[in-house]
Amino acid sequence: MVADELDGVTGVILAAGRGSRLLSLTDDRPKGLVKVDGRALVEWQLDALRGGGVESLAIVTGYCQEDYDRFSVRTLHNARWAETNMVASMLCALQSLDTTILFSYSDILYDAVVVRKLLDSSADFAVAYNTEWLDCWTQRFDDPLSDAESFRIAADGRILEIGQPASDVKEIEGQFMGLFKISATAAGWVREILAEEGDSADTLDTTTLLNLMIAQGLPLTGIPVAGNWMEVDDQHDLNVAEGMLRSGELVLPNTREVSS
Repeated sequence: MVADELDGVTGVILAAGRGSRLLSLTDDRPKGLVKVDGRALVEWQLDALRGGGVESLAIVTGYCQEDYDRFSVRTLHNARWAETNMVASMLCALQSLDTTILFSYSDILYDAVVVRKLLDSSADFAVAYNTEWLDCWTQRFDDPLSDAESFRIAADGRILEIGQPASDVKEIEGQFMGLFKISATAAGWVREILAEEGDSADTLDTTTLLNLMIAQGLPLTGIPVAGNWMEVDDQHDLNVAEGMLRSGELVLPNTREVSS
């Protein structure tokens, strides 16, 4: 995307949840403010988004919403955060913003390269996936298949399957990264599906929504990214992430230096 086109993109961090699997670390703060190597997860994400060229930013809040005020970016509040899932937080943004939206989960670490790849895609619905997922999952789990989900993609980049239980690593061509871009056109697709789902839309997670879209023949385009990503879902993940940063396996430099 050129500079003028980037003016029509908003980076939205989905940060409504508490993150109960992080135990006492979220007693007094939301998951996105848990620190990795001395910096809150959301700080790492804001740097990556800005470094990738996204200057318009917003955070969907919920638990401990006031804790995000210090970042001086727009906030959108999911008042029903405790009884809804990720898609409900997405809808808060889709109802408030009339732009292309680049969504980011609040519990992930990544650099500006993946942001730029998503922005460079002309797809209405672009989904980043990690092609080097197995190395990461091997560090996170004794059995990577206990958590990893199916991911199949066509030769033209269209996603064929995502988020199903997998019995063999051969069924997995990558893993969903919690990063995706939705155009105004694709936002219309999402709104229609959620209207059809009615009350059950409140409990949808993102990959379930993506599967509903695939079932309806809507085009979801996969954007391959080779590692340099980590999810912090629990205290073990936090230890792994800090170890990856120390070893250089996870590199999060000054993302403003990434060229456009």
